Amino acid sequence: MKFSYSNPTKIHFGQGQISQISTAIPSTSKVLVIYGGGSIKNNGVYDQVAQALEGHQWQEFSGVEPNPTVETLDKAVSLVKAQGIDYIVAVGGGSVIDGSKYVAAAAHYEGDGWDILIGKHKVTSAVDLGAILTLPATGSESNQGAVITKKATQDKLSFLSPCVQPKFAVLDPDSMKTLPERQLINGVVDAWVHVCEQYLTLPVGAMVQDGYAETLLKNLKTLGEQFQQRDSDQWRANLMWSANQALNGLIGTGVPQDWATHMIGHELTAQWGVDHARSLAIIQPSLLRNQIEAKRGKLQQMGKNVFGLAESDDLAEQTIAHIEAFYQSLNVPTQLTEHGDDKQGAITIVLKQLESHGLVALGESQSITLIESKQILESAIQ
Repeated sequence: MKFSYSNPTKIHFGQGQISQISTAIPSTSKVLVIYGGGSIKNNGVYDQVAQALEGHQWQEFSGVEPNPTVETLDKAVSLVKAQGIDYIVAVGGGSVIDGSKYVAAAAHYEGDGWDILIGKHKVTSAVDLGAILTLPATGSESNQGAVITKKATQDKLSFLSPCVQPKFAVLDPDSMKTLPERQLINGVVDAWVHVCEQYLTLPVGAMVQDGYAETLLKNLKTLGEQFQQRDSDQWRANLMWSANQALNGLIGTGVPQDWATHMIGHELTAQWGVDHARSLAIIQPSLLRNQIEAKRGKLQQMGKNVFGLAESDDLAEQTIAHIEAFYQSLNVPTQLTEHGDDKQGAITIVLKQLESHGLVALGESQSITLIESKQILESAIQ
């Protein structure tokens, strides 16, 4: 292991912590509050934010979609530039926070903001950003990453920059109280796959990273099994904290990482509007079966340490079956049906997009070429 690790996001966790933003943001700042639909006005979060920002000069921008589009976000970029905004507060789930990261970075760039996603512009500065999390899933509230969609071309791409790491994040489990069941399930699945992308790779003897990843997987498995308790403070708090820890950078330090499930899954979302978490559940079991020999060691480890399975010749195969059964126990499908009746046409579309995005050698060993991606899709698409 060899790595440098820092997570500078200050986290305010617990009930009533939205009030902390009153002192977390300088009183002299010009603030833009970015959010999605109207849910934060129905669950009391908006009122808490407004109260905490009393004494600050602030305005708002709403309408950020699930899988945020550059077309919408560029309107916020124009507002930030025109109004001289110097602090952004993202209020929402991963989509709002990712979108706000794009706004923060693009506001410091005079060219087309999409250049950031295609690698034409390297982010070297951004508007200061804070996050108030209302939907636990992505960990975006305390990491450097963002995923943005270009609706016009159905491209869904990501970027990483320390410049857009939130300065602070508020994680109040009470903000989850009015979330639909589907979004809570998506949060469990999304966090689960985030851990797997950093854990189900190659054995490298990283005891802390492996042990912590296994703890998070066991937590998420238990939360899934106890889904009927989702209205309890304890269930909400444990999901919110587990999802944050799944992708705050710690369990991925110094170890191989995969992310092929995400890269292929993004194309399902871009083409057919599949929920992000559900795109992952569709791709992952097929990908694991395709890559089983390379991943056998870690699959066996996961089988024993997460699912409590006994040593056997087919332990890796059993582990994949248990992962798939976990998704199905939450009524999350593990095959794509949204594509219509043309399976081969759907596969061709996804492969073409992967190729156009340069995603022709995926996984921790870059062993998933378009040939393997095609095999995975043939298994994952019904």
